Amino acid sequence: MTTSYDVIVIGGGVIGSSIAFHLAKSKRSVLLVEKDRIGSQASKAAAGMLGAQAEIHEAGPFYEMANESRTLFPSIAEELKEYSGIDIGLVNKGLYKTAQMEEEEAELKRLIAFHNHEGQQAEWLEAEDLLKREPNLSKNVRGAMYLPNDGHVLPAELTAAFARSAAALGTEIKEFTEVTRFLQENGRIAGIETNHGVFYSENVVATSGVWTGKLLEQTGLDVPLYPVKGECFSVCFPIAPITATIISNGCYIVPKQRSRLIVGATMLNGQYDTTVSFKGIAGLMDAAKAILPSIESGIWEKAWAGLRPQTPDGLPILGEHPEIKGLYIAAGHFRNGIVLSPITGKWVAELIDGKRSKETLRLFRVDRFSKQPELR
Repeated sequence: MTTSYDVIVIGGGVIGSSIAFHLAKSKRSVLLVEKDRIGSQASKAAAGMLGAQAEIHEAGPFYEMANESRTLFPSIAEELKEYSGIDIGLVNKGLYKTAQMEEEEAELKRLIAFHNHEGQQAEWLEAEDLLKREPNLSKNVRGAMYLPNDGHVLPAELTAAFARSAAALGTEIKEFTEVTRFLQENGRIAGIETNHGVFYSENVVATSGVWTGKLLEQTGLDVPLYPVKGECFSVCFPIAPITATIISNGCYIVPKQRSRLIVGATMLNGQYDTTVSFKGIAGLMDAAKAILPSIESGIWEKAWAGLRPQTPDGLPILGEHPEIKGLYIAAGHFRNGIVLSPITGKWVAELIDGKRSKETLRLFRVDRFSKQPELR
């Protein structure tokens, strides 16, 4: 049995599966370990929005990263289907961020000017024009910011496609395999100890979502990740009442295959449980009815919750451990894990292969929350 690999990836969510896929494409021998099932945590709970512009409103490397990653989806969808046979459900019908109050309209128009200044498409639609496109929306809507390039995918299928494509390229996948200890030799990583034995590698990537920080505590590195629980529900219709994603002040509504709508999501900081509360779902229902009254006629499907990994500054953590050579971290993608998955996998693979400078990831560096002087 093989116990030595070029790279070991810890965490089988959408980020870890993308990293494994991109490493396998570069002809690396890869082991992907997951303490549960592949894609069973935050990746499965996501709505799958590719909200590069809907979510990020400040110029800089993070905004550029998200928009660049979004442009990769048409090609990655074809590539993953070729390797895995899985259709990730890419839909490019845009996104409407609605305003029901004057203050919201003013803010959205400011954001449109920002996106246009940054070279991205965005436009204002008056209520009359919006209702021609989406006639079932509330007549109280004042208008919407239309983002034609913010689409959506099926997140569970995307994660599975990355993992299965990585496997097709030679990656070994071990589910129900929990890491208990990092192995180190002379200041560099040497492998991992798990509940199913020891595996060796001079390159290990920790990408375990909200649990990444706890995993890295044994290395002496402070990675202050915290969970933000998001509750969602879904309803089904004979014919979906909307054709594109709708975001209001209180919720988002994403149309999926088979006339299914996903409504989300609450924001509960610091909770590690994935129970669903009456209060959370009731609030989402009220917000959804306010923007889409006909949602009341939908047939209830289910409700669920997931834990988004957040950082104090809202930016992901990407890079090499400041003191342990060969130990890399990719975590803290918060609500943007799906849209950032292609580029994160690509960049981490390039970093390990020596094709990407650490300086290009400086904004996301691992030790930026340390109280000690920056380690080089």
